[in-house]
Amino acid sequence: MRAPIGQFDDATPVPDCLDTLTRPVADAVRQWRGSVPADQIVYVDTEPEWADTATFVEHYGQDLLDRSANCVVVAGKRGGESTLAACVVLSTTRVDVNGAVRRQLGARKASFASMDTATGETGMEYGGITPIGLPADWPVLVDPAVVDLPYVLVGSGRRRGKLLVPGKVFAELPNAVVLEGLGVA
Repeated sequence: MRAPIGQFDDATPVPDCLDTLTRPVADAVRQWRGSVPADQIVYVDTEPEWADTATFVEHYGQDLLDRSANCVVVAGKRGGESTLAACVVLSTTRVDVNGAVRRQLGARKASFASMDTATGETGMEYGGITPIGLPADWPVLVDPAVVDLPYVLVGSGRRRGKLLVPGKVFAELPNAVVLEGLGVA
């Protein structure tokens, strides 16, 4: 199969490669209910040491930079309560944690979750966290620029491999909120 974006040697519809995904991501694909069929989400095999965005585009093509998104885990705190959420923004932007995220979560304070919290709570590898397969009760905050792209490159749940996902899928994920101003330059 030819990848819908980028030049990759190995591209496979995700339902055909569930054994390469982390359990939460594979389970989400098995239970897929979105308007876009799961076989339109594509897994591409990539080197784990090149997983970080800058290194990734250096090896796989600079054109992917504008079509890549990062999924980061944040913690919002108010009183003694803490809420974990995921934020999906284009790789060319950063998450407005202290503005858009804090307000959306109704938190007094918001910050990036620690690596141990992010990996422990998601069951995914650091540097490969994806919004597909997150805990069902988490808010998934998505910048509109991500939703507007025909295909977006995101983590696969592992540092090895990426997912190529139609942008509109992100707006349909459980608890997704398309949030204007989430990603800032």
